[in-house]
Amino acid sequence: MLLVRREIGDVLRELRLQKGHTLRQVAGRASVALGYLSEIERGQKEASSEILYSIAEALDVPISQIMRDVSDRLAAIENVSIPDTVPAEFLISYTSQVQPVSN
Repeated sequence: MLLVRREIGDVLRELRLQKGHTLRQVAGRASVALGYLSEIERGQKEASSEILYSIAEALDVPISQIMRDVSDRLAAIENVSIPDTVPAEFLISYTSQVQPVSN
């Protein structure tokens, strides 16, 4: 069974290790209990969006990067190809809906 929380935990752990931080350091910066952060990294606990944001700040990584990394991992597991660019049809549709800002 695919568990999103496991992929989130793996991404958080990889980012933490890449930055050379310990669990204790990140937990302290994020104001999260050490044991709870460990459980999140092992995919045993679900993290709220607020906790994820705190951890992202503690790692000095945008939450969007974390979510993108998780999305890429999930796509690979599901064997789904996600383009790295915005499809032209979406861009045309989006830009036609956006009103220019006047100064």
